[in-house]
Amino acid sequence: MYCKGTMEKKTAPFSVDRNGYYVHWHTLPTWVCVQRGEAYFEKEETDKIQRVLHAIDLEMKSLAKVASCAKNRMRR
Repeated sequence: MYCKGTMEKKTAPFSVDRNGYYVHWHTLPTWVCVQRGEAYFEKEETDKIQRVLHAIDLEMKSLAKVASCAKNRMRR
């Protein structure tokens, strides 16, 4: 962490736009810098976010396969 300001335990929004999808959480637990307002997530929260994104990635791959099969069927 680069900030030397006072940190307070609060919640903050977090968004991800990747691999063809967009996810937004309105309130995730985090440390927020009082001076700059920047959020710093602890390892536990970061790990949970990564697990959710990995699950979405897998589902997106599954959806892409279904869409590909449907497209091939329509060509016949």
